[in-house]
Amino acid sequence: MYPVKKKLNEVLSRLPNGVRLVAISKYHPKEYIEAAYAEGQRIFGESHEQELKQKHLALPADIEWHFIGHLQTNKVKYIVPYISMIEAVDSLKLLKEIDKQAKKNGRVIKVLLELHIAEEETKYGLTLDDCRQLLKDGEWKQLDNVQLCGLMMMASNVDDEQQIRNEMNIAANFFDEVKQKYFADNDSFCERSWGMSHDFTIACQCKSTMVRIGTEIFGPRIY
Repeated sequence: MYPVKKKLNEVLSRLPNGVRLVAISKYHPKEYIEAAYAEGQRIFGESHEQELKQKHLALPADIEWHFIGHLQTNKVKYIVPYISMIEAVDSLKLLKEIDKQAKKNGRVIKVLLELHIAEEETKYGLTLDDCRQLLKDGEWKQLDNVQLCGLMMMASNVDDEQQIRNEMNIAANFFDEVKQKYFADNDSFCERSWGMSHDFTIACQCKSTMVRIGTEIFGPRIY
């Protein structure tokens, strides 16, 4: 079996205080998650509703599941009963659907707004101006069953460390801007989710509070 325990602890040893690990377990078998769970890891990230459901039913109930992929509104109702956080909210429409389904389930769902800063067109997310407009319009304030907890982004998948750092610093500065303007008295708005297997050490220097790491812990995708 892949040495999940060894790899997990290597990653954890490189994370400074204040940075939490979201272990990206998509496409990996539940045995790998169990191995990481045995070491104390509790936050896992998935991006496919069916796979997530199977793992949720088969694994310990105290796991915090984060949905980390692009989420379609018609899938929200399936994950809302048990998801802990939805990390990639990229529209008011999706935010309202999460609120609607969370209300039906008597839950409040934590969410992060996804920023599109990288130059790659394939990335999802709100531009900085779109995010500013969403927050300024204020409709989100009427949604009682979602809790805005911060921002997430994916840096460009490039070898240029300076470009990655620049993009993450843009996100960090933008967090400070909206925190001061809209969430100054809201302690729950505190998460900055950026950094993956290839760039998490840079992210830790750019005010990240959560890094999303899969390959570095679980190895190549199994299925």
